Amino acid sequence: METLMLPFSPRFIVLTICGVVTALLLILGIFDHKVLKVVVIPILIFGGLTLLGIRDLVQKDHAVLRNYPISAHLRFLLEEIRPEMRQYFFESEKDGMPFSRDTRAVVYQRAKMVLDKRPFGTQENVYTDGYEWMHHSVAPKPHATEKFRVTIGGPDCTKPYSASVFNISAMSFGALSPNAVRALNAGAKKGSFAHDTGEGGVSPYHREKGGDLIWEIGSGYFGCRNRDGSFNPEEFARIASDDQIKMVELKVSQGAKPGHGGVLPAAKVSEEISKIRGVGMGEDCISPARHTAFTTPLQMMQFIGEMRRLSGGKPAGFKLCIGHRWEFLAICKAMLETGIYPDFIVIDGNEGGTGAAPLEFMDHLGMPMREGVNFAHNALIGINARDRIRIGAAGKIATAFDLARAMALGADWCNSARGFMFSLGCIQSLSCHTDRCPTGVTTQDPTRNRALVVPHKLERVYNYHHATLHALAELIAAAGLEHPQQIRPVHFSHRISSTQVTSFSQLYPELRPGELLTGTDDERFREAWALARADTFDPAG
Repeated sequence: METLMLPFSPRFIVLTICGVVTALLLILGIFDHKVLKVVVIPILIFGGLTLLGIRDLVQKDHAVLRNYPISAHLRFLLEEIRPEMRQYFFESEKDGMPFSRDTRAVVYQRAKMVLDKRPFGTQENVYTDGYEWMHHSVAPKPHATEKFRVTIGGPDCTKPYSASVFNISAMSFGALSPNAVRALNAGAKKGSFAHDTGEGGVSPYHREKGGDLIWEIGSGYFGCRNRDGSFNPEEFARIASDDQIKMVELKVSQGAKPGHGGVLPAAKVSEEISKIRGVGMGEDCISPARHTAFTTPLQMMQFIGEMRRLSGGKPAGFKLCIGHRWEFLAICKAMLETGIYPDFIVIDGNEGGTGAAPLEFMDHLGMPMREGVNFAHNALIGINARDRIRIGAAGKIATAFDLARAMALGADWCNSARGFMFSLGCIQSLSCHTDRCPTGVTTQDPTRNRALVVPHKLERVYNYHHATLHALAELIAAAGLEHPQQIRPVHFSHRISSTQVTSFSQLYPELRPGELLTGTDDERFREAWALARADTFDPAG
């Protein structure tokens, strides 16, 4: 049974004031009946508000009300008055807001399984530069009823994984609250899709509900490290052998802050985090900017091959945000030289999110997701390896259109972080790094974390995934196709100006199979391929 925290926090100040005023008025009325006649209406008002606040604390549908009883009703009142008021209150379009109001609203509606249809046609200016659309067919197909899935695992993988085309992107425990991790994994379990752990290690909260896991390890090797911070293969093998872990992923970089390490100060390293991440109490928890287990592309491929062996033959791959083109092509040359190929590559774009990063890194470092996915897709075609390596896409993906567009450019599946955070109730208060998340999603404060009720939120995680795949099936059918794997660049158009339109097939031309091996004139690859070396990430002199 849930333990109700007493409302002594400033978040409960309105409820506390209402309760105190009600009590004082009752006491005055009891001792002086003349006063009672005067205060009966205030008693009813403040007493009613007090009862409302108590109800807010114990109800389980709205995390904001559980954390801000009475006062949070202002948010819902404004929504009832006019939906556009969200733009100015609680869900405002602040500078740097990663998703539009309309996109967030669609996610909320799908998570709650309420009507997500809109009146009055498109809400975008179709003649604005950059507007994009998908072509439909005059002979649409029946809606697919299958759950779109993709098999991940090349010839060297003995335990391939059948993954949904839409999964939960990497978010670590510590960045997310215990209840957020529980709800995400329980939703993934119910919907048969995957949950990426993030680089913070496999926590008990990831294991508790039994959903499929993709175990991500980063430069800190959390959960499989020695005392000096180096990689511990024995510990990695022990954890990776767990049947709940379906794939193992090496994080080379992330889109929100590629090439940037991180530090969790010793004061914030709790006993629980210390145990999960394998760091000592009283020590800074450091994620270096670069790996120590390998320093060259050749060593990186050998390390990925070792990850696959130690995990018992599970799919092994890596995630990165592409920076220097020659570095990714150097990795491709290392694949050819070693004969070791990853089973998958996840491309993160510089539009990817994080709890905290320098402004310059978030806005101006790294290749955007779409360019990154298409570059990796073509590079693998160019070395005749595309058929054995799957590509995942991550970076500001929330709707079925986002999925379809990424797949047209070369992705086999997509991951979403913020979309699933919205399904948990995130309102983008931009307070992830403060430990004061109003909805209990990104906080370790137990009094805030309790606001997120797992049995209710897991259903919304499941609903969001289910509804998004249903919407994808509708898009695919409308285009005259039967499966997302049939989507090609020719199915999309991009407006260059108010009078000019081009096809994705023109914006993103495809290499011929083996073209990098025989010589290419494509300016996207020619110079970078010449600079790339399998024995170093530095360009050839």
